Amino acid sequence: MSTMLSPLRYLAIPVLCLLPFAAVQAKLEAQPIHSSTLVEIAESLKLGHYNRVSLNDALSEKIFTQYLQDVDPTKSYFLQSDIDEFSRYQALFDDQIQSGDLSVAYLIYNRFQSRLAERLDFIIGELESDMVFDFTVPETLNNDRENAPWAKDTAELNSLWHRRVKSALLNLKLADKTEDEARQVLLKRYKNQQQRSNQIKSEDVFQTFANAFTKQFDPHTQYFSPRNSENFQINMSLSLEGIGAVLKSENEFTQIVRLVPAGPADKTGQLKAADLIVGVAQGEQGEFEDVVGWRLDDVVDLIRGPKDSVVRLQVKSPERDNAPVRVIRIVRNKVKLEEQSAQKRVLELNHFDRKFRLGIIEIPAFYIDFAALRNGDDNYKSTSRDVERLINELQTEEIDGLIIDLRNNGGGSLREANETVGLFINRGPTVQVKDSTGRIEVLGDHDPKLAYDGPMAVLVNRLSASASEIFAGAIQDYNRGIIIGGQTFGKGTVQTLLPLNHGQLKLTNAKFYRISGDSTQNRGVHPDISFPTLYDPDIIGESALDQALDWDTVRSAPHGEYIDIKPFLTELEQRYQARTANDPDFQYMREQIAHLKEQKEDVLMPLQESALKQQREALEGWQLEAENRRRAAKELPPFASLTEATDALETDEQGKPVNPEAEAMLTESGRILIDLLYLTLKYSTASAE
Repeated sequence: MSTMLSPLRYLAIPVLCLLPFAAVQAKLEAQPIHSSTLVEIAESLKLGHYNRVSLNDALSEKIFTQYLQDVDPTKSYFLQSDIDEFSRYQALFDDQIQSGDLSVAYLIYNRFQSRLAERLDFIIGELESDMVFDFTVPETLNNDRENAPWAKDTAELNSLWHRRVKSALLNLKLADKTEDEARQVLLKRYKNQQQRSNQIKSEDVFQTFANAFTKQFDPHTQYFSPRNSENFQINMSLSLEGIGAVLKSENEFTQIVRLVPAGPADKTGQLKAADLIVGVAQGEQGEFEDVVGWRLDDVVDLIRGPKDSVVRLQVKSPERDNAPVRVIRIVRNKVKLEEQSAQKRVLELNHFDRKFRLGIIEIPAFYIDFAALRNGDDNYKSTSRDVERLINELQTEEIDGLIIDLRNNGGGSLREANETVGLFINRGPTVQVKDSTGRIEVLGDHDPKLAYDGPMAVLVNRLSASASEIFAGAIQDYNRGIIIGGQTFGKGTVQTLLPLNHGQLKLTNAKFYRISGDSTQNRGVHPDISFPTLYDPDIIGESALDQALDWDTVRSAPHGEYIDIKPFLTELEQRYQARTANDPDFQYMREQIAHLKEQKEDVLMPLQESALKQQREALEGWQLEAENRRRAAKELPPFASLTEATDALETDEQGKPVNPEAEAMLTESGRILIDLLYLTLKYSTASAE
């Protein structure tokens, strides 16, 4: 049984319900092994899940709603008459699950096959016909259908899909394709979906329904079929060559969940969490394969490939439906452990009319080479050992303070998170773990040795998760350092893998609590000083996940504290705000956040060519103007295009473009730390007098 702390890998599983089906495909039926496995899943959840959920009529209705949402998330296939018919079964799922009866689940799924086949026939019929798509008419398409009603009849669905096809054609036209070329691209997309529909098996339907059930316990609990159990292990080990990204299905798209630190995709500096992959091409000149509507595992197979080969991705932003598609070139490779290791550098700052030297240690993940440890290798690699070595090296360089950079650190080894906290405290508890029986175990540091006792800050963001949150929370609870940046991810649960007779069940069986007694679940760690963040909490973070377990508290664990920094936070905040009010990079970030919010509120996509072109030109023009406003404030010459701005980015030692906003936040963190150092020295001097 393995315990997993990474918050995002669980998402790298196909959402098979989004795949199209051929009209001629035979009716799918549950197999006997599926019935017995469903009963086994229910029993495992009852006995082992942290969250005690009763399988009753109320839960049955939630499973019903979830299943419909998973099968038809955009309400684009079923008719209201279908939903009315299915509704008679919504209180039966609890009884059927306990008896292993999957008849209603397969009834609904087979109806979806039929409806989806109708949609594909309609779409292909329009594209193959002589129909004229008029792009001069001022029409719009509302892409936000989360709260839309189900279509009352086929005519209403035809109208919706006609506008969707028109929107897709228009987007391709603006990507420099003729209308005929655009039609051919879409015809290939939907005919491919028809062909791929025959791949759907009874196993896929079962996994979809089983996960509609497991999601009611929490979003990290999941059933894996035998095939996807193998894919999950590959994702966990990162053993295959590829681009170093964890992916999931999101409606009909493949979405990036997170980038593996120092992986090929991360090194491009052009991809980010939540980006949508719409096309994949092999090599420098290979033709793009449209992957909209594909199975996730098939998209992954297309992206994987031999070391040093090139794959090109067509990617679009999730925040803006009108955003143009970007092409990202990636050289496949294995992620090297040494590149994922903690790294150090020295940041020199002029502050208070003197020069300060601050040590920076970036920790991409909490790692440990268990194989080397088991083999008795005294030089086994781990986060705590590397950080201790880097601290010793930095102290020989006479640093005035230390910043631990945990931005984008998705977690890892609980042991290493505890050991790394222990480098900064004498001894004491670091985290509490509460299991499904209510028993609480307090973990901590028992070694009085200190690696560093000077002033320190911890820099976090929305992608700092799990083990990162344990570290940051302990440092905050001990008042050992100041936490700066953004609210963390909020993943405070522990999962274990349970083997089943057919597949595996990833089960949430425990929950983390800080030594203060506060859970890290859902709320994460709130920084003492908050920076602007481009991460949308409605898209990224535990609170964005359906059925996420709630935040709560347990009794605090007795622990010592260092000098309380709370009395200084108001002045630190005022100094930070005054400094960054006119800082070009912070101004740029705040402008970006406000602009993204405006874009998010506009859910109507123009279907008029001139209007969409004008909208895109305005968007790109605004981006270029914002960049040039920043450059003007820095007394630098303006860029002529966004491409020129991207090409001008400096790169680090690993060849990854350096993000100027990330560097600005690091620099400001240094100034805040120096401010805190002066304020605490002033306080200590006054107290001594």
